[in-house]
Amino acid sequence: MIRVGIVGGTGYTGVELLRILALHPEVEVAVATSRADAGMRVDALYPSLRGVIDVAFSAPDVDVLAECDVVFFATPNGTAMLMAKALLDRGVKVIDLSADFRLKDTKEWSKWYGMEHACPELLAEAVYGLPEVNREAIKSTHLLACPGCYPTSVQLGFLPLLEKDFIDAKYLIADVKSGVSGAGRKAELATLMSETGESFKAYSASGHRHLPEISQGLNSVSRHSVNLTFVPHLTPMIRGIHATLYAQLSHTEASLNDIQALYEMRYANEPFVDVLPSGSHPDTRNVRGSNKCQISIHQPQGGQTIVILSVIDNLVKGAAGQAVQNMNLMFGFPESQGLLTLALYP
Repeated sequence: MIRVGIVGGTGYTGVELLRILALHPEVEVAVATSRADAGMRVDALYPSLRGVIDVAFSAPDVDVLAECDVVFFATPNGTAMLMAKALLDRGVKVIDLSADFRLKDTKEWSKWYGMEHACPELLAEAVYGLPEVNREAIKSTHLLACPGCYPTSVQLGFLPLLEKDFIDAKYLIADVKSGVSGAGRKAELATLMSETGESFKAYSASGHRHLPEISQGLNSVSRHSVNLTFVPHLTPMIRGIHATLYAQLSHTEASLNDIQALYEMRYANEPFVDVLPSGSHPDTRNVRGSNKCQISIHQPQGGQTIVILSVIDNLVKGAAGQAVQNMNLMFGFPESQGLLTLALYP
């Protein structure tokens, strides 16, 4: 049994962590922090957790958090980097769900996140927590950078083709749609129901801060330098990410059957990646509430363009679920422990 702390326990990701960890047989949720709600019982603010979480929110305090075996940071960018070193120095493992430790280049991080990094010396030792790529490194790390939601769906979609050099790495397109919960739990005009309902829009088309993270991950598995066009969209739904990915075949002799077999073989032993039968069209509702990524592959008109469809729940495989998957690896638990929830339907 391990003691777990959650910094930022009142946001959508923090509450999702509480939901998942509450039923994990090897976990005691010992600390959940919130500056605004310090002193309030967790189950008073979130009655769905009555009977399974028996703690009150507290202000973040390193001395209190240091009594945990692992601390999750479900916080805005720029928070985890202020406390991570102190916790690591006291033997606590850190799993950061923000972007503080995802990029290896300090200047690149500052460019996209608009602040100086507080502990750049830790970037080199942080392990990027995409289990389907870095499973062995995750097992031995003390500092885990959990991938973003967009980067998870895009990387899992492109990964098999880039590893085998089946596509031209210079011409990749990721057209990705997200539900509004991806923007976080805050009062903001752009995410009001009256603003997002019955509407659909692209944003950050000239450059989104997840672009360098995706490019870094794809470059780590590609034999050639990757050039990616990434355009995110906001859709009028609460949960879910749908990535439509486009690539040009570099092996003209490869058939759709070959590519389908490639994906099935690559993900055959991955507990949370489901390659659908040829011709399928994955639906975000079929992964809602689960830690699954569902993928299908298409070759329109039998041409050189390959279309990969990749869907996840942005709050689970795109955040809290993947963080728990990484925690399981870091502590030697079965990788799927606490994560076998099936998708909600309808």
